[in-house]
Amino acid sequence: MTTWSISEAAEKCGLSQHTLRWYERIGLLGPVARDANGRRRFSDSDLSWLTLITKLRETGMPVRDMQRYAELVRSGSGEAERLELLRRHREEVRRALAAQRECLKLLNSKIDTYSRRVRETRAQALGQEGQKCAPLS
Repeated sequence: MTTWSISEAAEKCGLSQHTLRWYERIGLLGPVARDANGRRRFSDSDLSWLTLITKLRETGMPVRDMQRYAELVRSGSGEAERLELLRRHREEVRRALAAQRECLKLLNSKIDTYSRRVRETRAQALGQEGQKCAPLS
């Protein structure tokens, strides 16, 4: 079985070594296997789990909820509670996406307004420059 050092695991997951140690300390990541020298060795399973919790975190799931989810998964039970936790979070993600879409609409509107004004200002400036010069006969 292939395993990775903490630096390799951090690079593969896009997390810092400090974050990996913290995740293990607070129970988001189960105890990581150690080599003969006591250094952490991350398995494929550990990396898959880290990918999942990283995505949950990126979607704004509170660490407390992530800890509860991890606890339920490790216990092998509580599927109904896991399902409810994930459904609740999905609704939060949907609300956040809707809010982001509204923000994007506002930004697009402002960009359109300023783009139009800049074009008009440039066109006026070019028109005024043409008026300053007497036509060649």
